[in-house]
Amino acid sequence: MTQNDPIAPHGGTLVDLLVTGPEAESVEREAENRPKITVNERELSDLEMLAVGALSPLRGFVGERDYRSILETMHLENGLAWTIPVTLSLTDEEAKRVGGADAVALVAEEGGSPLALLEISGVFKRDREREAVAVFGTEDGEHPGVAALHSAGDFCLAGDLKVLRTPEHGDFLEYRLTPAQTRAAFRERGWRSVVGFQTRNPIHRAHEYIQKCALEIVDGLLVHPLVGATKADDVPPDVRMRCYEALFDGYYPKDRAMVSVFPAAMRYAGPKEAIWHAIARKNYGCTHFIVGRDHAGVGSYYGTYDAQKIFEQFEADELGIMPLKFEHSFWCNECEGMGSPKTCPHDAEDRVSLSGTKVREMLRNGERPPQEFSRPEVADILIAAMRDRPD
Repeated sequence: MTQNDPIAPHGGTLVDLLVTGPEAESVEREAENRPKITVNERELSDLEMLAVGALSPLRGFVGERDYRSILETMHLENGLAWTIPVTLSLTDEEAKRVGGADAVALVAEEGGSPLALLEISGVFKRDREREAVAVFGTEDGEHPGVAALHSAGDFCLAGDLKVLRTPEHGDFLEYRLTPAQTRAAFRERGWRSVVGFQTRNPIHRAHEYIQKCALEIVDGLLVHPLVGATKADDVPPDVRMRCYEALFDGYYPKDRAMVSVFPAAMRYAGPKEAIWHAIARKNYGCTHFIVGRDHAGVGSYYGTYDAQKIFEQFEADELGIMPLKFEHSFWCNECEGMGSPKTCPHDAEDRVSLSGTKVREMLRNGERPPQEFSRPEVADILIAAMRDRPD
């Protein structure tokens, strides 16, 4: 962070765990001679987020005291707000292999080059039931986050990281900006206030409307789509990115809005993930964060606005980033424009509102949803993607 940045990172310092120069050569040599731990897809995303400072002030995977403090109090042991433990799983066999080692090398695949050296501070047994309830609000194995939790190892390996390289990517390279780079981009543009928008879906008119409402009160908009692991039935990231590009080409002011990708994996943790997403966007340099209906939700596990209400459980200066809370928005035929229950007095039959099931059915049939629901450019991209998807 520089003095010109509008907001400090969480905890005050933007973490950078990537080692360079002679230190990197030394770490590389050490990593080659350490036990190797293969990390899963979600943990790879977490490793990248830790490396670039998106999860500042964390310097590695959390230890047992922070783990339990997060589950019990929504704070790290030092009192800093934090809602989702960032852990590295070990199976029983891996825990035995680590043995009494004081460091391990992390790899993306068996036999792969080390990505990072983890200096071990502890190994602890995961409390699955407590973690499921504390993070996801349920022990139901049908919940994708709970299912992932139950498929993870019984133990967690804690320690600080020295990162040699982040996971390799072949896509969205021009959009993969680190927190230091988004902060630099905001400074370059002269943005003193920036609103972040989390999404794992294509942007329809309702999303566009709330983004532009927010843009009326800040200098810039960062559309920050999540491109880590999601559910199999979510729209693939490459399709979503084409939708964002089409919208930005035609409907957003180029000097006041930008797209960058967020390398996190989805937890589907609803309210707890809304706080976690907000803190991460603060690290990217956002001063405001949009929280809409059912943020990071899945199925009917959370109330429609639970992700907004959880912000009331924190003091304003604890989070440091301002949540902007929006209700469900829609096109109203009577108002002849976009609105929400806060601004539109008309009945449901006057509002253009379609279920996800109905929209998917229309797209599969090659039909555009009404332009009041989705821009035609976005609909055409989604129709083509559905047509090309194998059954």
